[in-house]
This record gives sequence, structure tokens and C-alpha cells, in this order.
Amino acid sequence: MTPLRLAALVLLTAFGSMTPLSARSGGQGEGATPPLAKELAGLLQGKKLDVVAARLDGDTFVAAMLIPGSELLVVSAKYSAPALINEKILNRKYREVYLDLSTGSVADSKLLVEDLKADGLHAEKQKDGFDIVTRGTAQPTHFNGEWKKQNMSQEAYMKAFQDAETAYQAMLRALVAELKKG
Repeated sequence: MTPLRLAALVLLTAFGSMTPLSARSGGQGEGATPPLAKELAGLLQGKKLDVVAARLDGDTFVAAMLIPGSELLVVSAKYSAPALINEKILNRKYREVYLDLSTGSVADSKLLVEDLKADGLHAEKQKDGFDIVTRGTAQPTHFNGEWKKQNMSQEAYMKAFQDAETAYQAMLRALVAELKKG
């Protein structure tokens, strides 16, 4: 981030009118997760589902649970028996995959996104709360704009947000593709 952008961010924060960092990712309009999260939520509701799962890559899988009007819980992780998870996905036993990834996955590979309002990630607190991302066994990162309270520098906080945004995009794309297949 350039010094000029950093100064602008500090000023905007001080006046309480900060544009969401997700809307500034790449410097072009809205970030990728808001439209993808909304698309996933719409597909789930249209198919009258609340859970979906997919293979992300190799032995890493992703699953999501939609709590309508509340949030989208998305988990990705490696699983020690990938053939078992793959079979469950093929048989559309998405809820079982979600539970397996949430509880029985390889702990250090796990990424859990708590997307408040199922509207993509936002770097600062929204009107009704904030998004949370937990990697492996590390402490959760609360995307509420309060990096100091999380013992982070602003730069580290923004990097954590960009890393989460990138990972979440891949997760959402895999889930949307799974729903569009059949």
C-alpha cells in the first residue's frame, strides 16, 4: 500500500466514512466475494438447500451452510480419507461433508469463514456485526476494523483481509460450480 493510500485510509477511518476494503481490492470497484457469496446464497435458496460441498483441489474440500437472513458458514480443509469425502459429494451428502470438514479434518489445513449476512467479506464492522476468519488452530481474525485490539498492525490486518478474500473467492467459486452442475 502506498503512503498516500495509507494516509487516506487513516483519514477516512477517523471520519467514520471508510469505504470497505473489499470494495477497494485491486483498486477496482467491489471485491469478488460479495457477488459470489450472494450468488451462492441465491443458488442454495433456489434449490431449497442449506448446505453444499465440493472438492477444492487435490485432497482439499469445501462446504458451506447457509443460515438464511443470518450468515454463511464456509469451511475448507484437507481430509485424511479424501475418497470418502469425494463419494459423499458425488452422492450429494453435503451435510455430512460439512460436519466432517468442521470436526474431523486436518486441523492445520482448516479455514473457517463466518460471513455475516452472506454478503462477502468486509474489512470493517458492518451495521449489524462483522465477519470472522479462522485459519487452522490460530486465533480468529475479526474483520471489524479494530486491528490494534487484535495485536496487529494495520498492514498485517489488511494483508490478513486480502489473504482471506483470495481464499474465500476460491471456496465460493468451487461451491457455485458444484450447484450449477446439476
